[in-house]
Amino acid sequence: MKSFYGYISDAWSSPREGYVGELRQSRLKAWRQDSTVQRIDRPTRLDRARALGYKAKQGIIVARVKVRRGGRRMSRYKRGRQTSKMGVNSMSMGKSIQRIAEERAGRRYRNMEVLNSYWVAEDGKQKFYEVILVDPCAPSIMNDKNLNWVCNDVHRGRAVRGKTSAGRKGRGQRHKGFGTEKTRPGIRAHDGKGK
Repeated sequence: MKSFYGYISDAWSSPREGYVGELRQSRLKAWRQDSTVQRIDRPTRLDRARALGYKAKQGIIVARVKVRRGGRRMSRYKRGRQTSKMGVNSMSMGKSIQRIAEERAGRRYRNMEVLNSYWVAEDGKQKFYEVILVDPCAPSIMNDKNLNWVCNDVHRGRAVRGKTSAGRKGRGQRHKGFGTEKTRPGIRAHDGKGK
């Protein structure tokens, strides 16, 4: 028997179809008008938010963040001739757009820590992510056995240090064990041999 969250997950597995697709256009019109980091009352994807640690309690908020799409905006350098390896068309960033969204939310709410984030929508110009933030000083979080690890000072600035799920993926930390010796402390350590 499928749970309530299972039906939500099925609807979001192909967001262009079903009721999610019908809501998408009207939502995006409104979301484009919002500020870059917009606090929202409840998650758009409840199943994903709950899987990533969200709870409807004091000390936890959700913010929707919009980030521009695409790779680096690199200018064409001035040389004597036009080389074939200018690279201006396919310069990728050092961090993902999702990580940028998490960092923006963390800067907007400085007293909170980024717990996790998930994709909600995108159009031709922007991507929209919802970021779950936790207040480490809230008594409700201190007394929560599943979340009180955030209260420890070693978790300060998780998003900017690449400690969230999206951050660990970008640093090449998804795998452990044999064959991944060069990926720690990051993918760029050991002369880039981890990639």
